Amino acid sequence: SPESAADALSAMNQMIDAMLTLARLSSQPLARQPVNLSQLAGYVVDDLRRHAPDRDAEVTIEPGMQTTGDPTLLRLVLENLLGNAWKYSGRTARARISFATELIDGRRVYVVRDNGAGFDLRFADKLFGLFQRFHSAREFPGTGVGLATVQRIIRRHGGRIWAESQPGQGATFRFTLWEPTAARP
Repeated sequence: SPESAADALSAMNQMIDAMLTLARLSSQPLARQPVNLSQLAGYVVDDLRRHAPDRDAEVTIEPGMQTTGDPTLLRLVLENLLGNAWKYSGRTARARISFATELIDGRRVYVVRDNGAGFDLRFADKLFGLFQRFHSAREFPGTGVGLATVQRIIRRHGGRIWAESQPGQGATFRFTLWEPTAARP
């Protein structure tokens, strides 16, 4: 039908855009400036709420999360991680999403957590691969490029990302970014 052909074309265009973004991420020089991640996350959540005004989701963002990095790319990280948390908790009666920090082995770790659909961790090694999807596009739309993009940006910021989840139990994504090394006396 013409409608499904248009949908397929639209999905292909989204995928091509995502691939071009991914390619640019590897070549663009990285801006290094102070970034308020709490504020960026607030903007992302405001956007999500604007597009789904009827959605009842409790979102908490730890205040004062500051880092150094490329604000455009870090916003892309938060758009993907918070956007996924928002999307995959969409069928949860009382959706809860949080973005905060934890200290692990003396390092600051950023944590995005939701109580949504979750996924099977047996496939976690594929999670950050291109076009990997654990839910059907009909169930949860997307291109399968988001987490590959997120991982590339975080690696370019000297960090790493990993996930914990169980089907039906929500998902937790943790990531690090470079931290300024302590000044040596």
